[in-house]
Amino acid sequence: MTDFKDRERAEEAKFAMDEENAFKIAARRNRLLGEWAAGEMKLTAEETEAYKKAVVQADFEEAGDEDVIRKLLGDLTAAETDITEADIRAKLEEMAIEAKRQFMSQS
Repeated sequence: MTDFKDRERAEEAKFAMDEENAFKIAARRNRLLGEWAAGEMKLTAEETEAYKKAVVQADFEEAGDEDVIRKLLGDLTAAETDITEADIRAKLEEMAIEAKRQFMSQS
């Protein structure tokens, strides 16, 4: 019985760690996306830092990536860039890969 309990605790700990890592990778991805979008909008360094935080915050509005995409699309459109939703989705995938690479190299 002890082996089963130990195994169950180990699985729970692994699940918790995997969830925490996924959260950290998503936050890093969103910061990278914010930095890219800020560059497209030609924001200053201070504005870029604030914008990266705003993009991370936007991800807490609802589950999934739609809230982040909606924020970026709205802001990029308001800044009169030629960035489309498809461009944002492609950049999101690119930044997800980069965020995971950075996270793994840091660990």
